[in-house]
Parts: sequence; C-alpha cells; structure tokens
Amino acid sequence: MQDFTHFTPVAALEGGALIGLAASGLLFFTGRVAGISGILDGFLRPSARDWGWRAIFLAGLLASGAGLLVLRPTALVEPIRSLGVLTVAGLLVGFGSRMGSGCTSGHGVCGISRFSLRSLVATLTFMATGIATVTLVRILGGR
Repeated sequence: MQDFTHFTPVAALEGGALIGLAASGLLFFTGRVAGISGILDGFLRPSARDWGWRAIFLAGLLASGAGLLVLRPTALVEPIRSLGVLTVAGLLVGFGSRMGSGCTSGHGVCGISRFSLRSLVATLTFMATGIATVTLVRILGGR
C-alpha cells in the first residue's frame, strides 16, 4: 500500500513533467495527441501508415515501467485489490474510454492543454465519477 505519510511532491512533479514532455513531443513531431486509448486502439486495428509510431510509443511506455522496476523497485507498490478486481476495473475503464471518445490522458493532459471544451467536460466527469465511486466504495466497504 502507498505510504502517503512520507509523500514528497518531487516524484509526482518529475512524472508529470515526463508525461508532459512525451505528450508535447508526440504532438510537435507527429501532430498526434497522446491519448493512450486511441493509440492502443490504432495499434490493435492498424493501418500501414499509423502503426509504427504507435508501436514505438507503446514500447516506450512498457520500457519506462521496466526501467522503473530496475532502477527504483521501491517506487512500485503491491496492489491492494485482487487480479480479478483489477481486470474488471481495467475493462470498465476501457469501455468508458471508448464511450467517452478518449481516456483521461487524452482528455486531461492533451485536450485541456489545447483548450478543448469537450475535454474539459470529459475530465470533470472522470474526476467526479472517480470521487463518487471511491466515496461509495469506502462507505459500503466500511473504510
């Protein structure tokens, strides 16, 4: 479980800067938005001209996770839910991403930075739903 009593904003700031740099670089060099659900969707249903950059971007995501595991294994935490719960949650997030025409990274990081009203509404909806869900689970779960 994450130890929030010893939280320092440095790691969060570094991670946010890297995400912003990756999203900005992708937009600058390819004109594409770094929405992970859209990138993954295009990778799984490829067209010849789009597949390469998607594969490289997804490989970079996996490589960064592997790099973190090697360089700072203590930064990774044990999941507090079972594999089944995490799988169902992931499928629901994927369904919601398709339903909302994008994921939190696409709308929250890239859409808001481009002043997209649609992305602002989507991000507010994601956040409100997440807050309501955690509150409900904690009330029903007794935590």
